[in-house]
Amino acid sequence: MDLALGSALLLLAAPVLAVAALALALSRPAGGVRVRGYHTGLNGHPFLLSSLRTRRLRLDLLSRLPHVVRGDLSLVGPAPLRFGTPAAAAPWRQLVRPGLTGLAQVRRGSALPWDEAPLLDQHYVEQHWIGLDLAILARTPAAALGGPAARTAQDPRTAQDPRTAQDPRTAHRVRVPSATQITGRSATLRRNKWVPSARAD
Repeated sequence: MDLALGSALLLLAAPVLAVAALALALSRPAGGVRVRGYHTGLNGHPFLLSSLRTRRLRLDLLSRLPHVVRGDLSLVGPAPLRFGTPAAAAPWRQLVRPGLTGLAQVRRGSALPWDEAPLLDQHYVEQHWIGLDLAILARTPAAALGGPAARTAQDPRTAQDPRTAQDPRTAHRVRVPSATQITGRSATLRRNKWVPSARAD
């Protein structure tokens, strides 16, 4: 599915990505048109991940489609993490390829506290099957168009460009859930079998 669907999506997205790359080149952004960095892939092997330096309409994710065709990424999987970070060394992460989208990404619009995202990734690795992949892919466009750019900039797992960090002038507006709310939401997730019963080491 990754090769066939990834190739089709890349063909469809190629004109848009070409225009976006040209617009970025004309604006001469600091650091170049693309963001590059080594990330952890299948079996813990590092690979050089490259994406456009933009989050508009999630073109940064679409620009990673060549990695899906090459086999570095899957269409669906845990978020790719920087190579050498402690979270990337979790044994369960190394069992599958990181994904262009995933369970944690499409659940991003909920009231879920950010510290539960790794549990959703682990749940996906332990329970994934073609039906779950198709459901996640079906929900991805709505999640992408629902304003995830700002939320992605706050996600410590995928942040790469310091210019996409949250504006400190509006940081005071962020509502942090209380410990009681987090505990209640975690229990609800486990009852609904969204996450495994234990946290990863």
